[in-house]
This record gives sequence, structure tokens and C-alpha cells, in this order.
Amino acid sequence: MFVVVVTTCNNAAPEGGVGLDPQSLARRMAAGGTIQELTATTSQVGANQVYRIWSDAGSLIVKIYGSDARQRRERHAMNALSEWGHLPEIRDSGSTQGLHWIVFADAGRWNLETLPENPGLARTAGKILRELHDTDKSLLSNLERGIDQEWVAIDFQSTLRRLDRYRSRVGVSQEFIKAAQSVNPPFANEPVVAHTDAIPRNFIVDNEGNVTLINWEWATLAPPEWDLTRAAWSIGMHAGPAAAAALFDGYGKSIDGVLIDRWIVYHTAQTLVRHTEQRMTNRPSDVPAGLVDEFNRAVLGATS
Repeated sequence: MFVVVVTTCNNAAPEGGVGLDPQSLARRMAAGGTIQELTATTSQVGANQVYRIWSDAGSLIVKIYGSDARQRRERHAMNALSEWGHLPEIRDSGSTQGLHWIVFADAGRWNLETLPENPGLARTAGKILRELHDTDKSLLSNLERGIDQEWVAIDFQSTLRRLDRYRSRVGVSQEFIKAAQSVNPPFANEPVVAHTDAIPRNFIVDNEGNVTLINWEWATLAPPEWDLTRAAWSIGMHAGPAAAAALFDGYGKSIDGVLIDRWIVYHTAQTLVRHTEQRMTNRPSDVPAGLVDEFNRAVLGATS
């Protein structure tokens, strides 16, 4: 089990400097060792930057946050869930020249996005999500409800209205927007402890096949279907239908295809809206490949 270890010393923190940027901070932390940038080039405002650094102590992961609030949210979630397991190990944390960072143990060089179709690992990911959802939700938050069916129903329609405003930028036709707006909101069970971004690249795999779930900034109370359908849909997109089926098998639950497609309409619409609002360019080529087609497919499936 991975246990969060928070140290109070900041031996990895560099001395102050002028105009320090994330890459320079990572280089100073490496103390002459090699660094590897793990985040893709992006124009998103306030995006996190993640690096693997090598030094005499071995390899570590440095995550430099787009804001102090992002770092606080992740620390809060990981500290609250420290006894659950499957978390990355915190080695150090701090703030340098306005850059807020955490140093993690290196949980592995692979993830479910970069590995070929592997039903065994997908099944493990499903088990991890089930264990998370079965965790005592009072550990994470003092919220009474969190994201519930009413919240999902309202946000579903709100997301589609926002997507309608951006449809020419992302390449979604008005016909499919109208069809999506006629779809019933996704069904949501009572909120549980949820990661809310259980996509393939957040499931890290080491050489022994151990799986660690990373990036906990947006953990909250949410319907179990949120994590389960987002994970199955995105793993299926990257690794194929057998991997998606294995994830449901590992979780121990199946969901009707129409109900899954309602959630996929929601997930794809959210992704398209978030992508458009966070990008600093409006070029249609910036839309992730296949996402609009998947939105259209899910709309047809949800209305069949």
C-alpha cells in the first residue's frame, strides 16, 4: 500500500532567483542531474508542469502547480485518503519564488494510455476505483451531499448550452447539439469519494505491474458512475473494448449501454467546453482527434 509521507524539510528547494520558471526550478531540484518533461506542450492558462528528475538518489517526480490552490487541493485529498492506498508517495513540498510544488516518489514509467491493450491492468484499475468508492466519504470532506443527481442534471444542460456557443470552434453541428439537448441527464447514484478524472494516463504502472492513481486535485464527493464511465470510456478509446469490459469486471458492476452513452455525452461535452475555454487559440486543429466523432456517436446511442 502506498502511504503519503509528508516531510517538513525542504532540502530540495533551490535558492531564490529572479524570473524563475517551472523548468528552471526542476533543473535546480535535479542538482545537476537529468530532467524529463512529462507534460505535453500546452497553451492552457495555469496548467501544471510535471518533470521526472534523476539525481544521486534516483528518479523522482516534480509537480509544479499552476496555482497554490491546486497544490492545496491535492495535498488535502491525499492526506485525507492516506490510509486508502494506491496513492503516490509525497517526498517533499513547498513554494519557491511563487511556484508551488510537490516532489513525489517515481511510481512508474508507464500508464494505461501508453501501454498496449492490457485487460489485466484495466481490471486492476476497476478494482482500485471500487475500493476508492467504498471508502468512508467523511474522510474526504464535510460536505453533506457533494455532486448529486440534481447537480448532474443542471450541469448537464448547462454544459450543452456552453458547447452550443462554441460549436463552430470545435466543429460540432447544430443538429447534434439539439439532439444532445433532448437526451435525458445521466443517472447518478448517491455521491461517494471520487477522483473525477480517472483517465488512462492517471493510472501509473511500474515494472512489477503495480498501479498508482495520480492527480488528486479534483477529488470530491460524486456519483460512482462519474469515475466508472469516464474511466471505461477513455480506456476503451485508448486500449480497446476488451480493456473497457475488463475495467467494469474489476469494478464488479455493469451499466446499460444507453446509460453509459448519456454519461459519455456529458464527459465529451465537458471536455470540449473545457478545452475551448482553457486554450488561448481558437484553431479547430487544437480539438483532440476523434472527440467530436465520439460525442456524435454517444448522442446517437443515448437517443436510440
